[in-house]
Amino acid sequence: MKKSYCPIDTFINTIKGKRKGTIILHLFQGKKRYSELVKLLPDISERMLTKQLKELEADGLISRTVYPEVPPRVEYSLTALGEEIQPVLKGMYKGGLLFEKSIAKDED
Repeated sequence: MKKSYCPIDTFINTIKGKRKGTIILHLFQGKKRYSELVKLLPDISERMLTKQLKELEADGLISRTVYPEVPPRVEYSLTALGEEIQPVLKGMYKGGLLFEKSIAKDED
């Protein structure tokens, strides 16, 4: 996470990326295994998902737990910082719905 001139830019730069916001929204519902996230996000490659998860972990928004089992089990969950941004992401989600309604009206 890099600090920007404006806190809004810092926030946006941290969560921008292929489906980072969506990954976080899914983790608000609880821990998820990697395979669950793959199923929930069918429109991105596994390589891109892995990249985004690593970035979110590096930024302190999610944690990765590896269980010493065969085969290895990996779970992702939100950190305290990740939990704190829930109201902001929910607001962005609602804003997106408003924009989608506006787009739908324009297409009619």
